Amino acid sequence: MTAEYSAHHLQVLEGLEAVRKRPGMYIGSNGSPGLMHCLWEVIDNAVDEAVAGNGEKIDVILHDDGSVEVHDRGRGIPVDIEPRTGLSGVEVVFTKLHAGGKFGGGSYAASGGLHGVGASVVNALSERLDVEVDRGGKVYAMSFHRGEPGIFTDTGEKRPNAPFRPFEDKSELRVIGKAPRGVTGTRIRYWADRQIFTKDAAFQLKELETRARQTAFLVPGLEILVRDDRARSPQTAPAEGVLAGIVDEVPREISYRYEGGISEFVDYLATDAPVTDNWRIQGEGTFKETVPVLQADGHMIATEVERVCAVDIALRWGTGYDTTVRSFVNIIATPKGGTHQQGFEQELLKVLRSQVDQNSRRLKVGNDKLEKDDVLAGLTAVLTVNVPEPQFEGQTKEVLGTPAVRQIVAQVLRKDLGERFTSTKRDDKNQASQLLDKIVSEMKARVSARAHKETQRRKNALESSTLPTKLVDCRTNEVERSELFIVEGDSALGTAKNARNSEFQALLPIRGKILNVQKASVSDMLSNTECASIIQVIGAGSGRTFDIDAARYGKVILMSDADVDGAHIRTLLLTLFFRYMRPLIEDGRVFAAVPPLHRIIIMNPGSKPNETVYTYSEQEMHALLTKLRKAGKRWHEPIQRYKGLGEMDAEQLANTTMDRSGRLLRRVRMEDAEAAGRVFELLMGNEVAPRREFIIDSSGRLSREAIDA
Repeated sequence: MTAEYSAHHLQVLEGLEAVRKRPGMYIGSNGSPGLMHCLWEVIDNAVDEAVAGNGEKIDVILHDDGSVEVHDRGRGIPVDIEPRTGLSGVEVVFTKLHAGGKFGGGSYAASGGLHGVGASVVNALSERLDVEVDRGGKVYAMSFHRGEPGIFTDTGEKRPNAPFRPFEDKSELRVIGKAPRGVTGTRIRYWADRQIFTKDAAFQLKELETRARQTAFLVPGLEILVRDDRARSPQTAPAEGVLAGIVDEVPREISYRYEGGISEFVDYLATDAPVTDNWRIQGEGTFKETVPVLQADGHMIATEVERVCAVDIALRWGTGYDTTVRSFVNIIATPKGGTHQQGFEQELLKVLRSQVDQNSRRLKVGNDKLEKDDVLAGLTAVLTVNVPEPQFEGQTKEVLGTPAVRQIVAQVLRKDLGERFTSTKRDDKNQASQLLDKIVSEMKARVSARAHKETQRRKNALESSTLPTKLVDCRTNEVERSELFIVEGDSALGTAKNARNSEFQALLPIRGKILNVQKASVSDMLSNTECASIIQVIGAGSGRTFDIDAARYGKVILMSDADVDGAHIRTLLLTLFFRYMRPLIEDGRVFAAVPPLHRIIIMNPGSKPNETVYTYSEQEMHALLTKLRKAGKRWHEPIQRYKGLGEMDAEQLANTTMDRSGRLLRRVRMEDAEAAGRVFELLMGNEVAPRREFIIDSSGRLSREAIDA
């Protein structure tokens, strides 16, 4: 550091240098989320073409060499010369920031792309990028190395570290073949630059499939094919839950295409029984805004333009209490909402308050007022708006900021709902009546709970003044360091007491299999001793009143036996956390301990001490034995197979399962809450027929060797 600071200390980053220097500004991070964001940029460009009516299929291929390829059937990137730069349209798109066809030039009515940086950012952060364009009966091609155009000298398969020669005098868009008549489109294949991204950054197949399915719902008739050509990594740990022993057979290729649009999307998201039909609400409105408009001479002039905002909403209420609202702008998801979602929720509350007031005598509401949570309980909705040149907060486009959209969404919703509630049709009247009954009952339950809490705080299982006597607590008061092990059975508790670090590891034993809370009511759950103890020990409440900041432990670790019963107990516990303490899972604070299955003592010759190795699956054990056999080494027979935690002594349990320096934990994640909810309902819910059908269909994939008999 120096006290001197003058103009020669300033740096000016030209072109794509700024992207490589500060990638987080453009893609959020340099881990897996940033890697996926780059892929979304390429896919969204292809989707914009499909939304504009060009092409009905998009292929996304994850190659085994770490590259990814996106193939669309759109118009193809322009290949002619852009007059101001003297470069081909392909080179402009991939090397110039803020260059593209989405600045109001008439190429796209409404698009997800806005800033003209998506393709060039992906190019800048790629070790190699190849683009091929089918257009005008020819196939054009161009390659880039970390954003610089040139030619790779490939021998055989394409690879990012092939010899590369940059263009010196003039770049060249090569013609490499003929395209069939009438065929247009773009193929982009790129290798992410490992100088930028972390070593563990990887393309997430489940996340890609979820995004592809979501986009196919939003663009009816568009087919999105996802193919994973990457090699499968061997299983190194035992399977989890009730699916133990079933071989992983995730399809390598899956195609998504839906004709029903967002109505079908709502049916997919909703898991509870319906109170209303799937209501589809469509409309549009206009607004004026002053924006800089690019003139033919290259100057920007502030001009007042009239915009058209199209609104499309699908919604339905169900008998459940969870709320699922998905909002989109020009096919781009806005997970943090924005003006369109504000207008939707505010007008929904306003309309339903008005209807409740008009029917107050029948509904017996008194002087109480509906609140937003009452209206949103059990609601599943998909809200989409199409706006030319929307205003987002940042390149990641998670929040819509265009102010006028709020009022337009409200107007469309007000008009349609008003007609539904005043309709004389029998179905409309019945559904409106059932909906009002539901939301009023929600309001009464909320008011009653608040009054009860304020006036009569009677003690129950969750409000007793002392913690359960069977809790073996830790000494530290630092929540971040502390860990709560939920242990199966008293026998394992005795061993775990001696194996734990009492400074920061607490133990709570449970007896057998707890209540299946997916089937039980809230009152049954609270009256169950084991469920009440878990909620009380964690100390953050349950359900809607759960306060994660009040949780007493930084980690909650489920430690059960490595057998079928242990897997069932773990599934029951996860059901409890999913239904009543979901923020713990969302915050990544729930883990499953992974105890070993086998203990192998390798005999060493002479005075050299024997070596103890633990394995976590049958495959891993057989692989180790094969390796030892080839090396001419012997081991003690029989090999110890742990069927319960109680079979280990304290030292073994500490070394393999509890000691932070040597244990293996499996974090419980919720990447897709809807999918998790459907799995819990299938495996643990009241409906027996779908569960029996699942068991029958899956029986052929069951490994007999994995069954304890």
